[in-house]
Amino acid sequence: MYQLSETAKQIKRSVMRDLMALAVSPDILSLAGGLPANDCLPADELKACFERILQRDGYRALQYGPQYLPLREWLAAHMGRRGVSCKPENIFITNGAQHSLAILSRLFADPGDSAVIESVTFTGVQQVTLGRRLEVRTVPTNLVSGVDVEALEQAFGKQPKPKFAILIPNFHNPLGVSIALEKREKIIALASEYDIPIIEDDPYSLLRFEGKAIPYLRALDDGQHVLYIGSFSKMLAPAMRLGWIVAPDELGNRITVLRESLDLESSQITQRAAAEFLTSGYLDGHLAKLNNTNLQRKNVLMASLQQHFAPLGAKWTTPEGGLFCWVTLPDHYDTWELFEAAVAQKVAYIPGGAFAVEGGYNNTMRFNFSNATEANIREAVSRLAQVIQEQKPA
Repeated sequence: MYQLSETAKQIKRSVMRDLMALAVSPDILSLAGGLPANDCLPADELKACFERILQRDGYRALQYGPQYLPLREWLAAHMGRRGVSCKPENIFITNGAQHSLAILSRLFADPGDSAVIESVTFTGVQQVTLGRRLEVRTVPTNLVSGVDVEALEQAFGKQPKPKFAILIPNFHNPLGVSIALEKREKIIALASEYDIPIIEDDPYSLLRFEGKAIPYLRALDDGQHVLYIGSFSKMLAPAMRLGWIVAPDELGNRITVLRESLDLESSQITQRAAAEFLTSGYLDGHLAKLNNTNLQRKNVLMASLQQHFAPLGAKWTTPEGGLFCWVTLPDHYDTWELFEAAVAQKVAYIPGGAFAVEGGYNNTMRFNFSNATEANIREAVSRLAQVIQEQKPA
């Protein structure tokens, strides 16, 4: 028999993937995924970009090659417009945010080292910490103002000193909340005081459809304590499989070599097509359409929850952007048990416990509103409310 490594034994398949596999039938009304709206994906623009790249660049777009400089230049300017001073040399192209997390986790920590993450967080964050046999310290997240800063300081101060922390500051997956500005400033002060790197996982900030933009953690930093992760998956198209890291000069060679040991490089044709899309001026119009659609669907979800879930005693977050809403039912409900009954009624969601690092949160659920039509959102919430009403208290 094969003798597996401890990492292979420890790392777990995302429960979310297994749950979503039960909900892919076309007759299921799904609020389960984390997908941008199908009807807002810029297929025509991307087709034109790929065609222009192949015609103009020929074999160079199909060969191995280094990180595409025009894309790094655009990203450096893009980050600069959002208060992050950096050069193209500080930009490292990756195959998406999860790839970036895997690289930075390996950059800072070995198995057995400590790391800090939120107690409810994206399953990919759990995979690059718990899955790598790190000793994880969790901190709670306030459903209005974001991560608990006092708990974060306690986690930073405990010995042995954590090697890094991962935070999702904008339109949190799965909670839908953003970290308030005053908390961001305190987080930067703590990172400096304890000399602990913060990994800012930010796939969603450009998906703001209400409210005022909040400065990135990296924009409030002196450039030494925050490493920023961005992604094209939600702002452009998931199948592009592109993301980026913003890192200080002194880490550049280490990131490059570590990344090469994992997968050498990102696709040339995809990098070039992304750069063509961005430099052709398509992004602003695309985001306007995408965010307007997300706002309309979020509003329908909020109204449907008020109609059907408020009478059940439920509470929920009110996101100003992103893709997700977090719903909390009274304690006696179990959303794991509800899931099978919901699928039987042709509706799906993700139980909140799938995101809980240390268990619990069994009375919660995550809804995605971006990839369901307004009519389907209304019907899905109505069906779920009926399923909930029929469940006997535990």
